[in-house]
Amino acid sequence: MAPEPETRARATRTPPGGRFRGLFLRRIPLRLDEQTTMILIAVVIGIFGGLGAYFFRWLIGSIENLSWGAEGTSLERFARSPWYWRMAVPAAGGLLVGLIVKFLAPEAKGHGVPEVMNAVARNGGVIRPIVAVAKSFASAISIGTGGSVGREGPIVQIGSALGSTLGRILRLSTRRIRTCVGCGAAAGIAATFNAPIAGAFFAGEVILGGFAFGAFGSVVISSVTATVIARSLLGDVPAFVIPAYSIVSPAEMLTYAALGLLAGAGAVVFVQVLFWFEELSDRLRTIPGFIQPVIGGALIGAFGLLFPEVMGVGYDTITDALTAKLGLAMMVILLFAKIFATSLTLGSGGSGGVFAPSLFMGAALGGAVGRIAQQILPWSMASPGAYAVVGMGAMVAATTHAPITAILIIFEMTGDYRVILGLMISCILGTLVAQRIRRESIYTIKLSRRGIDLHAGQEVNVLRSLRVRDIARREVETVPRHASVEDLYRRMVDSRHYEFFVVDANEDLQGVVSVDDLRHLLPHLENLKRITIAEDIMTRPVLFVREEDTLDYAMHQLGKGNFEELPVLPSGTSMRPIGTIQRHDVIKAYNKEITRVDLPGSMSASLHSASRMRMWETVGGYVLAQVEAPPHLCGRPLESLRLRQEHGVQVILIERSAESGDSRFTLPRRDTILTPGDRVILFGQRDSLRALLQETDR
Repeated sequence: MAPEPETRARATRTPPGGRFRGLFLRRIPLRLDEQTTMILIAVVIGIFGGLGAYFFRWLIGSIENLSWGAEGTSLERFARSPWYWRMAVPAAGGLLVGLIVKFLAPEAKGHGVPEVMNAVARNGGVIRPIVAVAKSFASAISIGTGGSVGREGPIVQIGSALGSTLGRILRLSTRRIRTCVGCGAAAGIAATFNAPIAGAFFAGEVILGGFAFGAFGSVVISSVTATVIARSLLGDVPAFVIPAYSIVSPAEMLTYAALGLLAGAGAVVFVQVLFWFEELSDRLRTIPGFIQPVIGGALIGAFGLLFPEVMGVGYDTITDALTAKLGLAMMVILLFAKIFATSLTLGSGGSGGVFAPSLFMGAALGGAVGRIAQQILPWSMASPGAYAVVGMGAMVAATTHAPITAILIIFEMTGDYRVILGLMISCILGTLVAQRIRRESIYTIKLSRRGIDLHAGQEVNVLRSLRVRDIARREVETVPRHASVEDLYRRMVDSRHYEFFVVDANEDLQGVVSVDDLRHLLPHLENLKRITIAEDIMTRPVLFVREEDTLDYAMHQLGKGNFEELPVLPSGTSMRPIGTIQRHDVIKAYNKEITRVDLPGSMSASLHSASRMRMWETVGGYVLAQVEAPPHLCGRPLESLRLRQEHGVQVILIERSAESGDSRFTLPRRDTILTPGDRVILFGQRDSLRALLQETDR
């Protein structure tokens, strides 16, 4: 039966979040506000996240049983396998992982969390659905066959992919899709560690980068729901069962402080070694990408012949450290062995997380510090197992730069709060030391390699993600250094270029002559045209860019001399121009990319209620500004306003008012006419923007 007209009208007015919300509006006589809708969606994500975590753990166990047998602990099964089996199984697992990454989802490579952070920061929270499937199998195979990685990073990526997919199916806004990604990440951590509080704070501290009430409330709901599902399937037990440790003497705070400092330094070593292995893998272009995990797997198997403890997740060894069953020498050896093994697994193209390896390293470091302190310090101390507990948190905090999450997750994983004071000191000091030595965390360093700086803001990242070669014009206007002024004027009349690049006999760049340089000589043209050559009036040293440079750097170069055009040189040291890059091409590429990642949507969401101008610093002294369209700019085509020519200001995007009936976001064209109520995003020098907008008051 067709719905009644009133019902149809009500359905068409359904706000973003549409299908899901519209379904409820048709079925029950309630009008659900946006917050209630998000809570319901968070519950659904929590259910899927809990079930996904359970399936992932089952999948790991099944592959591990198939690879190593079903009897005994993981460590026992690794240790009793023949030497050739310990090398063959990880190599076979590496081949399967390489094929999954190559043919299904490149995002499944590595430890997963950076890809989620990138999706939130630049892609509007969009994660392809195939990532959840590919990551599940790639990481389960890598872990189950002996790769030295953890299961927490993958489940974060899996949960985030599920949340992102659900948000897109329901046609939520970009801001809400990002919240769904955070809900999925929180659900994954909560279900894996039986830690609902830590799951919520991990999503806020690491994935979303904040604790805004609306988003964080949904994240908490999802985390709690996933924990309920996991506990009903796996039981309500802490991840690690340890003796009852406590702080024996106040003087132990000094020991915990020293542990935090060492954890900070150890975390930096781990991050750097992992970075080196990933860099080495990228440079080995002669070895196909899907073969590299095979080599890495075989090497891990060979390394496991000496230290089987570093293979797999390593929870058995962590438990031994927490219960003080490991000697000092063994813990020191395992600390460095785990750094090497994890870096090799991930650097060669394996799939898995860095959370469990960080726990492993922290337990080994903390246990070693505890044993040394017992031998040399005069005051009473707790068991080395207590220091292993604190060391786990300190290492996690220092590697991830997320101390709140680390404190909470150790508390929830062990179910013991009696060493919480030492844990807090170590986590905070470890994080401060790691940040002081190296700005990037183990998650953000992978993004920095791609030119993405989460600290700099999304607008800068857009320019850093594009290269000069992507937009360079391959035609170039060069003139010999002995060209006469008369010849230069003829070229100026016939050419479309703003600058002419002066070259020597070898075609190497020597300087630049701009149209402005020639314009200044017009009054003296008759006297100079036969005696002045290009070398006499060219500007040097000339500014240039190379084809592998980022558009961020190109914009800096353009801003130095207020040029409209720069020569493009090839990679390396050659000075022969191969093209040009123009200022308006950079702005056009920026405009296109910024629209693709939906940065305007997120900016508009936070500024929709603001009537005054807001500005964001970008690069080269330029700023982005969002403001309601000034009256003196309304009613005329943009072409006739001559904003770029006369004011140096570019219209990047237009947000139409809801009453206009047009698309919410509109790209500017020459014939576009601004109307009152529109909001525009402008790009230009700060003073130029202010001068343009102040004309409203004249």
